[in-house]
Amino acid sequence: MKETLKSTEERMEKCVKSMEKEFSAIRAGRANPAVLDKITVDYYGVPTQINAMAAVSVAEARILVIQPWDASSLKAIEKAIMASDIGITPTNDGKSIRIVFPQLTEERRKELSKQIKKYGEEAKVAVRNCRRDTMDKFKTMKKNSEITEDDVKDGEKKVQTITDKYCEKIDKICAEKEKEIMTV
Repeated sequence: MKETLKSTEERMEKCVKSMEKEFSAIRAGRANPAVLDKITVDYYGVPTQINAMAAVSVAEARILVIQPWDASSLKAIEKAIMASDIGITPTNDGKSIRIVFPQLTEERRKELSKQIKKYGEEAKVAVRNCRRDTMDKFKTMKKNSEITEDDVKDGEKKVQTITDKYCEKIDKICAEKEKEIMTV
């Protein structure tokens, strides 16, 4: 039963990490190299991430500079950024690509806030699914006479405590990200 609780907690932690990874791709008006993580460039027929083929650095608070190691890939990187959904037009100076992050409008901030809440809710649903799976596992173990009724009740209480802990953690992370987005 302890292994089951441990694996449940590990799965819930993965749900939180997944949500945090989604949050890192949300641009908050500041230059963040993580916004490029989802973009792949067709590099000699192989889809390659930008950070694997170029040096990505933050020049100023709102400027990201991409310097490819192979100068011939400059156009391909620029094209991939234009085709992506980050909504920023890169500037190519022949040696590097600059991405200037504009200040977020109030409307865009509210839109991002809704997106954050959506990701948070999806993470909570995933955590609750982990709880349900564990509860089902306990009932199956009871049916197979591996544990007693008292063990099932005790296990359910522990799983609920773990679930509450992770739901609170998700709410806290969402609130911090929302505060970051809404700060002008």
